[in-house]
Amino acid sequence: MEEKIEKLRGKLIVSCQALPHEPLHSSFIMGRMARAAKEGGAWGIRANTREDISEIRLQVDLPVIGIVKRDYPGSSVYITPTMREIGELMEVKPEIIAMDATASQRPGDMPLDDFFQAAKEQYPHQLWMADCSTVEEALHADALGFDFIGTTLVGYTKQSRNLKIEENDFEIIREIISKVNHPVIAEGNINTPGKARRVIELGAFSVVVGSIITRPQVITKIFSDALADVF
Repeated sequence: MEEKIEKLRGKLIVSCQALPHEPLHSSFIMGRMARAAKEGGAWGIRANTREDISEIRLQVDLPVIGIVKRDYPGSSVYITPTMREIGELMEVKPEIIAMDATASQRPGDMPLDDFFQAAKEQYPHQLWMADCSTVEEALHADALGFDFIGTTLVGYTKQSRNLKIEENDFEIIREIISKVNHPVIAEGNINTPGKARRVIELGAFSVVVGSIITRPQVITKIFSDALADVF
């Protein structure tokens, strides 16, 4: 593993993303968000779209996990779902490209195995992260040869709807770590410093934290909801 990626071991990766319907949607803002994250101690950035990554690269020299979120009719897979998105990302060459590696139906009914193999063949030197939602999906992604296994989608897919990543002291993460050969990046609803520290203690390679750092509308709502029934 190259030195730049190895420096992520045991460290915080901050997800700097804002979708088109969100108030901070802007590559300029995401670039500044990445600068703020670096000043705060982030060692890596997870970012969405070629445009945002390009701007982030102008602002920080941290390794980037790149994705493109795009919806396709008839498919619930939206994180780097086709070769079109991978091609866009390769224009800015993030250190790691993450893709949906769940059992959910992919655009055009293309099996994950075939899609990942095609991506690896076209870009043999690229590092890949599997965004998974269940232990079974993580084990399958590990067998396929993903460089990193992520827990990004736990609780967000039909097959994981009843799962919560933090339940029973991160039981899902602990099981995945114990069974896979590739490094595990903990991600998904890790919304306190204590949780971030705990997943590293359990053996995660690194931890991605997003909304609780970079989505002010989400943070504000937590405080607002806490006051909702005071009077």
